[in-house]
Amino acid sequence: MKESILKSKSFSLAVRIVRLYRYLKADFAHKMGIARKELNETLYWLELLLQTEYITQTEYDSLSADAIEIIKMLTTSIKTAKNINN
Repeated sequence: MKESILKSKSFSLAVRIVRLYRYLKADFAHKMGIARKELNETLYWLELLLQTEYITQTEYDSLSADAIEIIKMLTTSIKTAKNINN
C-alpha cells in the first residue's frame, strides 16, 4: 500500500515538474525575445546618435557590433529553448 501511494505521489510530482518546465521554458524564450527587441531598438538609437554626431563612428561601430553579437546569442537561445523537447 505504501509503495502504491509513493508511486502515485512521485508520478504526480513528475507531472507537475514537467508542466513547470514547459512554462519556464516558454517564459524564458519570451523574455529573451523582449531583450532582442530592446537591442534592435538600441541599434536604432545608436544610428540616431551617430547621425547627430553625439557619438563617433568608432564608438558606433563598437557598440553596434556588441549589440549585434548579443542579438545573435539571444536568437540562438530562443531557438534552443523552443526546440528542447517541446
